[in-house]
Formats: sequence, structure tokens, C-alpha cells
Amino acid sequence: MKKTLAICFATLITTISLAGCGSKAEDNKTSEEKRKLVISTWGLSEDVLKEDVYKPFEEKFNCEIVLEVGTTPERYTKLATDPNSKVDVIDLSQAKAAEGYEADIFEKIDYSKIPNSKDLIPAATELTKFGYGPAYTINSIGIMYDKEALGFEITEFADLWKPELVGKISIPDITSTFGPAMMYVANDYKGGDIASDEGEKAFEALEELKPNIVKTYSKSSDLANMFASGEIQVAVVGDFAIPTIQSAAPQVTYVSPVSGTYANFNTMDINKNSKNKDLAYEFINWRLSNELQTKTASSLNEAPTNSTVQLTDDVALNKTYGEVANNAKIIDYNVVNPLLTKWVDKWNRILNS
Repeated sequence: MKKTLAICFATLITTISLAGCGSKAEDNKTSEEKRKLVISTWGLSEDVLKEDVYKPFEEKFNCEIVLEVGTTPERYTKLATDPNSKVDVIDLSQAKAAEGYEADIFEKIDYSKIPNSKDLIPAATELTKFGYGPAYTINSIGIMYDKEALGFEITEFADLWKPELVGKISIPDITSTFGPAMMYVANDYKGGDIASDEGEKAFEALEELKPNIVKTYSKSSDLANMFASGEIQVAVVGDFAIPTIQSAAPQVTYVSPVSGTYANFNTMDINKNSKNKDLAYEFINWRLSNELQTKTASSLNEAPTNSTVQLTDDVALNKTYGEVANNAKIIDYNVVNPLLTKWVDKWNRILNS
């Protein structure tokens, strides 16, 4: 009997022991499962992004990055209309991000959790004062012109109003990426306050500019054709379009006004309902690092917003970088977006009728 009890007791101890090991193994398995960080972004250069941006982050933080790709409007609408969205971080244009701030769908950023934000260029630092996600890349507008055909130099946006340029220029349409920037340029020419007068002075300047305008454009490829055919000799252009235009019209020169240009940013924001905010902060900090922005300036052709990045002349070519970036001014989309519908209507009546 005693022998039987001893065997039973030993069996019970072994069973409990194995059960305990099994439980521990399950705990370890759970703890080793990789967290998923869902990033909503454009479906561009995915192979390069995976190799240069996502893979090093996954390895460092033992996580898996899952992409949700699409156009800006598609991705923004999907996030804005789904309170159960799994997206943690979303890449957006500055204009669309401002809509999200107004709709209160993004996390108010605690910049003490993003150490690399201290190195942002002045215009990007100004953008952080709104309390939302930082800019990770920048482009800006300047002037492209055919110096030989014109017979004189253009150095400032104010030169666009010269009477010698009647019927020779093209500017971005109000609905394009740099349409709002053109409103700011026109406002500066008249010395207005775009926030308080809601663009009235800008439209006065555009009416004065109208005789010089051949047409407004929506795509930089249209500009390339107009320069190549001699239809225009001057245009206000985003610097990302320089290679496209110069490939069609190599005689055309680009100038960024010394008095300053207007910047356009791509930003990163955190979904207010994200369950991985700590990891999202780490990813944003990585995206702003000197190491990564030096690499992506070359591999993705992204102008850095980290002021400590040093680029070689060939990599810096045609980018908003150095003094150009330091002199760039921001467009306040908190002012622009509520006025845009009215601006589009008035713009079309003045310039496109």
C-alpha cells in the first residue's frame, strides 16, 4: 500500500512539474512573438524602403513592420473613417496631415520622446509647434527659366511681375501641390497678411500677374513639354521636378530665391487609437536620425530635415538642402484648408476663365 501511494505521489509531482514547464514554455513563446507596427504609406520604392528603413528597425526592436499602401486621399479617408484601424503611423503630405489635426484623429506628439527632433531644420521645427507629427523630408518651389531666350536674369519671385514677361510664364494651379505656395508668393508681392485678409491681397497680385501667364499647370510633365516647345520661358516649379524638365529642355536654369522659398513637407503622424505608441515614437525617431536620413537622401532622393546631415554635392543637387532649407518658410494649412474651396473658385474665375 505504501509503495502504491509513493508511486502515485511521484506521478502527481511529475505531472505538476511537466504542466509547470508547459506553462512556462507557452509564456516564453508569447513573450517572443514579434509585435507588429502598421505603417500607412505610399506604394513607392518599397524594396528600398524595406532594405534601408524598415529592416534595420525590425532587427533592432524585434518587431515586424506591416505596410498599408495607397494614395494620400485613399489612406487618409480609410484611417479617418475607421475608429478600429490598426494603423500606427501614417505618412502624409503636409496639407492632408493638417486635415487630420483638425479632425483630431492624430496623437498630440510628446517631442521629448523623439530625441532626434532637436536637430530639425528651422522650417521643420516651426511645424512641430502645432503639436503633431514631424516632417521627415522637404521640397520647395523655385523658378525655372530659359536665360538665353529671355536675355536677362531672374533671381526673385517678384521678377515674375516684370512687363517683359507678358505671355511667357506658367504657374502651378491652385489645386496642385504648390498651388497654395503660389498664393503665399503673390501675397508677399503685395505685402498682405494672408491669414487676416483671407488671400485678398494675393488675388490682387494674381490679377496683375495674369497678362504674363500663358497657362497654369497641374503636372510637371506638362511644363517639360511647354519649355521644350518654346511655349513658355519661365515657370514656378517644385524642385523635385527639375530633372524631368531639364531632360526635355536642358537649356533651362533653376533658381531658388535668396530671399527665401516656401517649403512642402511629408510628415509622420501617430494614430490617436494606436496600441503601439511607444514603438511608433521609436520609429519616428529612427526616421529622423542622421544615419537614416543620410542614407535615404541618396537611395530615396529625399531631402533631409535633420540639420546635422552632410551631403556630397552630387547627392545634394536639386534638393531643398543647406541654405535653401534654412531660408524656407512654411505654409500654414490651418489657414489654407478652410479657405481652399473659396480660393479655388476665385482662382478659376481670375486665371482659368
